[in-house]
Formats: sequence, C-alpha cells, structure tokens
Amino acid sequence: MSFNKKERVLISFIIVAVLVRLFPHPPNVAPITAVALFAGTHFSRKHWAILMPILAMSVTDVFLGFSMITPIVYLAFVGVTALGFVLKKMNIGTVLLSSLLFFVVTNLGVWFLYYPLTPEGLMTCFTLALPFFGYAVVGDLFFSAALLFGYRYAAKRFQLA
Repeated sequence: MSFNKKERVLISFIIVAVLVRLFPHPPNVAPITAVALFAGTHFSRKHWAILMPILAMSVTDVFLGFSMITPIVYLAFVGVTALGFVLKKMNIGTVLLSSLLFFVVTNLGVWFLYYPLTPEGLMTCFTLALPFFGYAVVGDLFFSAALLFGYRYAAKRFQLA
C-alpha cells in the first residue's frame, strides 16, 4: 500500500484531527464530520476517503467507548463522505449540509433505539438533540476551516498536485 505525496499530506492532516478528538471538548465539538467531508472532497481514491472517518472513529472509540448507536454514527460519516464525492467542494454550505445530514441520520437512530416509535417520540428525540446540533455546527465549521485552509497552505508550500 503506497501513498503519493498529496495523500500523505492529507493523511497527516486527518491524523492530527483524530488526535484532537481524544482531548476533552464540549459535546459534539469534534473533527470527524469535517474529516469525512474533507476526505470525500480531496481523496482521489474513494475507498480511502470512506475509510478515513471510519478508521478515525474506530481508533478513537477504542479509548472513548462504543455504544449501541456506533454503527449508525459510522453510517452517517459514510454519508457525509459520499456528500463530499458528489459536491466536490468544502464551503460553508457543504459543511452545514454535512452537519444536518449527520444530525438527521444519527437522531433517527437514537429515536429508533431509545424512544417510543411514535410521532411524539420522534419530536422529543429531535427537540432534545437541538442543543447538541448547535455544538456540532460550531465544531464542524471550525475543523473544516482548519483542515481546508491548512491543506491549501501545505499544498502551496509542498507543491502538491
């Protein structure tokens, strides 16, 4: 398995973002949604793009813990990566769309696993999740900007294709 210079730089940015997930942080202010979108928009080899957020989560979840919702969270990140494939860019709009996709998919999973499967249960689940969505958006915007602008700087500095 060999990586070209561009892929090595991309992976190094993702490793740093993953390590940040291990530091204490407010709820849902984490880099993984940004990693998923970044990988989807920057990796030419799609299988690596999909694996990046999954590997990031798997490695950090060994230390942070797994739960019943973990498979749905991973699925949501695959969806964000696929969104990156389709949209092919990172900007405020795509980051917000990624945040919304993650919010909807994971909270549908939470509703299915932990709430009554009624319209009232759905409303309660999503209403209680709204504060976490605010934190997620802040984190997604911050980490997406850090990845995107950091990578652009490195691409110029190291003359990446």
